[in-house]
Amino acid sequence: MRPMRTISSQSARRIALAAQGFADRAPRTTPTRTHLRRVLSRTQLFQLDSVNVAFRAHYAPLLARLGPYPTRVVDDAAWSDSARRPRMLVEYWAHEASLIPVEDWPLLRFRMRDLERHYREHPRSVLHTSDDAPRIADEVRAAVKEFGPIGAGALERELGRYGDRRTRGTWWDRSDVKRVCEWLFAIGELTTGTRRGFERCYDLPERVLPSSVLTAGEIDTADAVRELTAKAAVALGIATEGDLRDYYRIEPARSKRAVAELVEDGVLEPVAVQGWREQAYRHAAARVPRAVTGRALLCPFDPLIFNRERTRRLFGFHYRIEIYVPASRRTYGYYVFPFLLDGSLVARVDLKSDRTAGVLRVQGAFAEPGVDLGRVAAELAGELRSTAEWLGLGEVVVAEHGDLAGKLRSAVRGR
Repeated sequence: MRPMRTISSQSARRIALAAQGFADRAPRTTPTRTHLRRVLSRTQLFQLDSVNVAFRAHYAPLLARLGPYPTRVVDDAAWSDSARRPRMLVEYWAHEASLIPVEDWPLLRFRMRDLERHYREHPRSVLHTSDDAPRIADEVRAAVKEFGPIGAGALERELGRYGDRRTRGTWWDRSDVKRVCEWLFAIGELTTGTRRGFERCYDLPERVLPSSVLTAGEIDTADAVRELTAKAAVALGIATEGDLRDYYRIEPARSKRAVAELVEDGVLEPVAVQGWREQAYRHAAARVPRAVTGRALLCPFDPLIFNRERTRRLFGFHYRIEIYVPASRRTYGYYVFPFLLDGSLVARVDLKSDRTAGVLRVQGAFAEPGVDLGRVAAELAGELRSTAEWLGLGEVVVAEHGDLAGKLRSAVRGR
């Protein structure tokens, strides 16, 4: 039996960055669907989130990896379909709400089955008055078939008698119709046909997904979990079992079995990473670039950093999103983007797109210990100007909050 390889923490970081696409060559032309496909082959998914303080989370991974690009590349891939440009992405629960390749839909049917069983056993998780759920579901299905793609608000109006009825006791305060729509979405009976603004417009899967996906045979749960774990390993490059499990939010017992089988098949290699307390696994095809260069602003939901414990382990970077922290107790700000420079997380900025004033506001700017403040400020200023232009905003305005703010303000002004 061969001794287990030991990998340095620096090499592990470069493996992870390369796996996520940060060692790929930047496009020489305006990014297209081909570039989207390449990034997706790395990340496997794009997380969705409703927060729109700076810009939507699902647009951010491409910006970080490709630079400025037309957002219609994502919109067309996710929410439109034609013979020339078939739908490429579909929404479902992967790592939270996510855009995934349409061909991955069958891999998540086991989750739909699990959720359907859960709802059957715990009907009040759909509605507090559980007897109403089947009746509302029947009417929702019929209305979506007739009017879809359609949002929950429009459905409520169509279904009239349910429109003024509210479910109390949760901070979402969703209507019964919305809750039933989300239940049907979770079990695969509805999906997202399109979005208007950011409103999910429900439609029937048979009108959204290609027939090859709809008619694909049922995949055994263990086989699906193993395939998803392999995809997570591609996306992460090197990871603990917990990292692999988190990527698609797999249950621990299922994940451990999948990892063991992938090791046996030679897809994963057990390795030791210096400074990591847990067993690590390296994907057999993962590469170790000699260096990772370039810069990027990372949305809080970027796949490189959405696992906060892994982010700390890889980069020595303690990060949490402070949206739900009272303003007086926030350390860095409301919606903070870590700044990646030459393979290290060197700073963080609290960003807000102020469309009324036409500016990108840096409400706080903070450097990591030991970095070259002048260089970091100059590189960050360049990235912020590029992002502002991509957003259609006129300038970058830096507030006084944070130890990097002064130098960053000067760099943005070209001093």
